[in-house]
Amino acid sequence: MQPPPVLLPESEESQIQEVHRLLQLGSPALVGANGERLQLPDAVYRLLKDIARNMKLGRAIALIPENQQLTTQRAADLLGVSRPHLIKLLRAGELPFHLAGSHRRIYLKDLIGYQKRRDAERKAALDRIAKEAFESGLYDRSGIPDGGEDE
Repeated sequence: MQPPPVLLPESEESQIQEVHRLLQLGSPALVGANGERLQLPDAVYRLLKDIARNMKLGRAIALIPENQQLTTQRAADLLGVSRPHLIKLLRAGELPFHLAGSHRRIYLKDLIGYQKRRDAERKAALDRIAKEAFESGLYDRSGIPDGGEDE
């Protein structure tokens, strides 16, 4: 079972602003009740920065293990597609799945991999279309899309 998303209560907005600010200054340390100090591992630091940034923006946060199994409905919701469309992707072999009894299950890590591939393909297609439009004189801008770094 997946944990429910965590939303930032309004009463804690100023605290998350301060946490976000402090995390921008570099890797912090934890201080235990007895005063023991422990430097945060880099992976934990990056995760905390991401959590604080998203909460500051008012986004709900849910930590889900990479090997978490998702139902087809939950996977469709995370991709922003309908369940029937997701089933088509599964049948076409676009996204790996396994059966739990008679129910299809998708690992979160596989869903994220598919999402990254899909997004990269979309970006490449849009860059190609914009470049072709520019070269055809249909694109009224001064620069050619380079397909380079994300913003």
